[in-house]
Order: sequence, then structure tokens, then C-alpha cells
Amino acid sequence: MLALLSVSDKRGLVPFAQGLTRQGFTLLSTGGTMEALGRAGVPVKKVSEHTGSPEILGGRVKTLHPKIHGGILARLELAEDRAELERHRIEPIALVAVNLYPFRETAARELPEPEVIEQIDIGGPAMLRAAAKNFRHVAVVVDPDDYQPVLAELAERGEVSEPTRRRLMRKAFAHTAAYDAAISAWLSHSSGEPFPPELSLSFRKAQELRYGENPHQRGAFYREQREPEAPSVAFSRVLQGKELSYNNLLDLDAALSLVLEFSESPCAAIIKHNTPCGVCKDSALERAYRIARACDEVSAFGGIVALNRPVDQATAQALAETFLEAVIAPSYQEAARGILAAKKNLRVLEAGERLSSPSALPRAQLDVRSVSGGLLVMDRDALEPRSEWKVVSSRQPSEGELRALQFAWRVCKHVKSNAIVFSAQDRLLSVGGGQTSRVDSVKIAAQKGGDRLRGAAVASDAFFPFRDGLDEAAKAGASCVVQPGGSVRDAEVIAAADEHGMAMVLTGVRHFRH
Repeated sequence: MLALLSVSDKRGLVPFAQGLTRQGFTLLSTGGTMEALGRAGVPVKKVSEHTGSPEILGGRVKTLHPKIHGGILARLELAEDRAELERHRIEPIALVAVNLYPFRETAARELPEPEVIEQIDIGGPAMLRAAAKNFRHVAVVVDPDDYQPVLAELAERGEVSEPTRRRLMRKAFAHTAAYDAAISAWLSHSSGEPFPPELSLSFRKAQELRYGENPHQRGAFYREQREPEAPSVAFSRVLQGKELSYNNLLDLDAALSLVLEFSESPCAAIIKHNTPCGVCKDSALERAYRIARACDEVSAFGGIVALNRPVDQATAQALAETFLEAVIAPSYQEAARGILAAKKNLRVLEAGERLSSPSALPRAQLDVRSVSGGLLVMDRDALEPRSEWKVVSSRQPSEGELRALQFAWRVCKHVKSNAIVFSAQDRLLSVGGGQTSRVDSVKIAAQKGGDRLRGAAVASDAFFPFRDGLDEAAKAGASCVVQPGGSVRDAEVIAAADEHGMAMVLTGVRHFRH
């Protein structure tokens, strides 16, 4: 029996090859794989010796030969295929273990285009597809994690079972599809084309979830094939706690996205049902968290917390005072780990030190959402510079008011539309969002905020269509407002601001979040 081995990922290669040899396989190989096997003393035959044809074009053509692909693709149940094999002196190949050139890793290093293109594997995908297509006769292995199960079946049965060959076949086609998707994505990105005519996405399953958003819905969590430059929930390390749920992951992502807005100073954000219920930035992380929690202690119960600085002992003690579902932070001091460990069900995630970096925001990312029969794809909502803001009221905002407006505007884009945010210079005071009318969002935020809204800044994610929303904000005590503008009634709304003595700033950009 012949087995062809040609792998870039050499984890477990030598024990696997040794196991195949013990099961009576003759091994074929090329390049680095053959060298690794030779150094380990594993008997192996060079592909060019098997085919009788030399490698050509600097190694670009090694396995593209009838003796390889005929041996892989032969339908051994057909007499005519067996006769052709005999006529052309082709031996069947019963096992193909291939994983592909490290294209993603090369592309991530931002090397010159010719070097990246050279890492586009040709022979590997061809062999994998051929072996997967002929899975009834060939076991195709792309993942080193499958080496031991394959060897176990060979030792027990003398062959790889059909259910296992089917499973390996599905895995191989998924592997080559993901590889092609990575190449397509790189080509689109390098050409400056974010929305190509055909979009291929490649993700690997990280875990099965107990259920989806509700217990009657199935769910799974997939992550990108390559870790992004910015901190992410998908690549954070889970240090303790219950298994992450679908809703936990959604809320963790919302919390992480929010604290990334405030990388210039320690910040704490609390999310409940994908909505901010507490945000504060401060020179001390513990104080930031306590102030954020005080914004709405009722909603903070059972919430998700994100912190953009390493968690110290004092912050951990504050976190332990309230029932929380999950916490994500760059890292945790040893004393903090000990305190949080007492909360056995609390999910604790470590996002890495990049979360503390002033440049933690991603340079370019896409938001992808599904609709029936399709996908909606867009750029992530990036924060525009304050220099483009325009004061339209009679009264100019003070420097303190401008800082409060900027804080409110940063938070506002993380609240479901119609979004209304009341804030001070360094903290969230109240939120209203997800309503079908803007004035209702203002009323909800005003009712929740109470007396603490006196002198607050208020942000609206889109323009006020009528003056009623602004009137309610003024009644609640807001002294200044930031909004996109663009309504046919802008003059009426600006006049209302002047009547109330409010400073008003227009951004020219809205922040819808549906």
C-alpha cells in the first residue's frame, strides 16, 4: 500500500509515518517532509523516483503527474480503472496526508506580493481534492489531530473505516475551501477592493454552544482562521468559569468594542443585553469600575464587564462584590486571579496586553450580518475626529462641555437606535435606546437618570426630527447636545436649543446601530 505525505505543519509527522510503516505502507514524499522523515530514520521514497519524472520549475511541479493522481483517483471497483492502472504501471495510493503551504502566515507578514503569491499551494489542493473525491478508496488527512485516530483504526481493522473516510473527506474539502477563501480575501485587500464581486469567508469552529440565543436554538462559535491585529473576544483566553454562551459572547464583544473607544485612560464598561448600562474612564481602574457600576446598579447585576487595563487586587475585589456573568481584561495580577477564582461560575477572559494599547482599535474590519438568503457587509463604524464638529447654537460650549459631549458621542454609537446618551466628562449617566421614536428614548433616559442629569451632555445617534426630543432633554437638565443634524427641521431644533440656553454641536455623521 502507498501513502503520500507532504505537510507544512509537521506536528506529529514522524510518529504518524512510523505507524504507517508498521502497518505495511510504503511512504512517498517530497521536499521538507521527506527530509524530516529521513532525519528520523523513517524509510521513504521520493515522489520523483516513483513517477520517473524530475521536479521542475524550481519545485513548483512535483506531484502533478498521472502516477500520483491516477493512483489517488482510481475507482478500484471498476475493472476498466484497474486495467488502466495495470497498463500504465500505476500503483493505487490508499492514504494522502497533506496540509498546505502557510499562505495566511506569509500574507500576515506583509511581504512583497511575489513572496506571498509563491506561497499559494497548487499541488497540495489538487491532491487533497482528488483524495477527498475518491474517499471510498482513499483516506485523506489534513489535520495532525487525526493522525492517531487513523492509526488506531488501521491497527484494529487493517483499514480506515468508511465513516472515518467520509468525515476526513468533509474536512479536506472544508480545508481547501478555507485556503482559497484566504487567498481571495488577501487579493481583495491588497487591491483595495473591500467588497469583491464574490465574497468568501473562512472561519474555524471554536466550540459547540449549549444553545443559541434561546434554548430551543442550536448554536456554535466560529473564529477567524488568523488572529486579527486588534484585541478580540474570539482569541481571548478563558481563564475560569462556566462555558461561554451565545449571549455571553455577543455581550463580551459589545463590552470590548466600547472600552476600545477609551484607550487613552483606564476605562470600565458594563453591558447588559448588548446595551451599555455603565461606562467610566478614570486614572484608577477600580474607581472607573465602581463609578460605571453606580450608573445603574440594578442593570449591572448579571452584566458583562470589560476593562482596558490589567486587573489589580482592588479592582478584583470590587468586581467580586456583584454577581457578574463575565469579565474581559488585558490580564490579571496573581492576587486578582485568586479573588476572582472564588466566583467559580464567573467567566474570566484575558484579551492580551494589546487591549491596553493606545493603538488597539483595528485599522480595517468588516461587519457581516446575515439576512434571509444573503449577507450584509459594511465597514466597522469608526469614530470621526472632533475637529469636524460645528457649533450651531448661540452659546458656545465650554471646554468641559466639549469633553462631556465627546464622551457621550463615543458611547452613543454603541447603543441601539434610536440612541440617547446622557453623560459627564468621564462617565455615562443614563441611556435610552432601542425605541421606535427618539422622544421616547429621551424620556426613558431622563426617567432613569433623575436629578444627576443636571448639567449633563446629551448625544443623539441621529438627528432630532422634531424639537420635542430636545425639549425633553432640556427638561431633564442637559446643558449641551451633540447630534448629526440634517433634518428639515434643524432650524427649529437649533432655535429650541437657544431657547433653553443649550449649546449644540452638529457632527454631520450619524451612528445608527440596528
